[in-house]
Amino acid sequence: MAVYRVHFTWKEKEYTLKARSLDMTHPYFVCIKDLILPEEKSYLINPADDEIRKHFGGVRQLLLPFQSVSIIEEYIEDPDPKETASSTGKIISDRFTKS
Repeated sequence: MAVYRVHFTWKEKEYTLKARSLDMTHPYFVCIKDLILPEEKSYLINPADDEIRKHFGGVRQLLLPFQSVSIIEEYIEDPDPKETASSTGKIISDRFTKS
């Protein structure tokens, strides 16, 4: 199942969210559904992850204006399942494949 990583600006801060579903059919918004939030660890507190859970934890879907989105990455599977910095993913694009 594909995983999307969306980089955007909100209230003059840069955020990155992961999700399992995107809808870009609206003319002015990117709709992010099925958010994948960072896990809460009892032994280590990351303020950035804590802020993401606080702001977006109860959100079912998020509509972002196109102007606030800087980049959208699509991966075959979660590029950092254990939140390691060395993980890489493969970008999916079937636009140029022959049928």
